[in-house]
Amino acid sequence: MNGAIGGILPLALGVAISPVPVIAAILMLLSPKARVTSVGFLLGWVIGIVIAVSVFTALASVLPEGDSDASKPIVGTVQLLLGVLLLVLAVGQWRKRPKKGEEPALPKWMQAIDKVSFFGAFGLAFLLSALNPKNLIMAAGAGTEIGSAGLATGEVVLVIAIYVLIAASTVAVPVIAYLIAADRLRGPLDALRVWLGHENAIIMAVLLLVIGVSMLGKGIGSF
Repeated sequence: MNGAIGGILPLALGVAISPVPVIAAILMLLSPKARVTSVGFLLGWVIGIVIAVSVFTALASVLPEGDSDASKPIVGTVQLLLGVLLLVLAVGQWRKRPKKGEEPALPKWMQAIDKVSFFGAFGLAFLLSALNPKNLIMAAGAGTEIGSAGLATGEVVLVIAIYVLIAASTVAVPVIAYLIAADRLRGPLDALRVWLGHENAIIMAVLLLVIGVSMLGKGIGSF
């Protein structure tokens, strides 16, 4: 189980350090309906992560089992493909970085985010966590790690819980903190939103590069 936990940690971190959902959560926290929409967004974010990693774990668990010391060509091939996809995404993010003095362009849907309802926030977060290509690749990598590790049901649940806890933390922490101390957090949250907006592309490019190289290494090691 320790090996599976070690394998999913960088992938969970890759989901956690995603500026766009964090910015979306902060915008909701700064909106008039902050307490309603932010809770809906957090629930959708968590449920989406749970479903994505659970589906890929279930798919990976049906792969043929072999000796723990033997090569795993199927798992290795999946990891190599995921690694390549992450590197492609990293290049794409790097090319999207704003030029010096240029204001970063955030998604248009963020302009109307203060008008969404509880269910709108829930659905938006679910789409960002469960169907976003980058998060799907992370979930596929984590599911491959968990499903191919030959763990008991209780251990699988525990590893998935650790993955979800880390992956959802960067959205959960500001939402929960805001619910506890809203007035004191408005200034810091707005400053964080501005910084993440400017550094979004660079953060994601570096992160995807590191995780992609790591995934390629695991894939090579599986043969």
